Amino acid sequence: QVQLVESGGGLVQAGGSLRLSCAASGRTFSSYSMGWFRQAPGKERAFVAAITWSGGSTYYADSVKGRFTISRDNAKNTVYLQMNSLKPEDTAVYYCAAGRPNWRLLLKGDEYNYWGQGTQVTVSS
Repeated sequence: QVQLVESGGGLVQAGGSLRLSCAASGRTFSSYSMGWFRQAPGKERAFVAAITWSGGSTYYADSVKGRFTISRDNAKNTVYLQMNSLKPEDTAVYYCAAGRPNWRLLLKGDEYNYWGQGTQVTVSS
């Protein structure tokens, strides 16, 4: 069982930056591949970024490539999402997720077993 808690969301102007964190409980954090998803009002949940257990492989949605960076610190049981050059269309609730196998990038929501409660990101124009 893994519990995930996101933090770091908030209100920011277009062009600004935010860093989201997702803290995981338990001692098996490195045995999971991690991902970030987002859901805007009236839209389906969408993939944002993924990272394997070592951080050696990452993958991004085209809409955030070059602006967002996913990373993890296994010693701190935490995965991060650094978001730069934010746009109003980035406004959404952001969720982190954990899944296995840990060596593979997981790009679909149904590949993940555990989800956080979400953190709101609002980008004003």
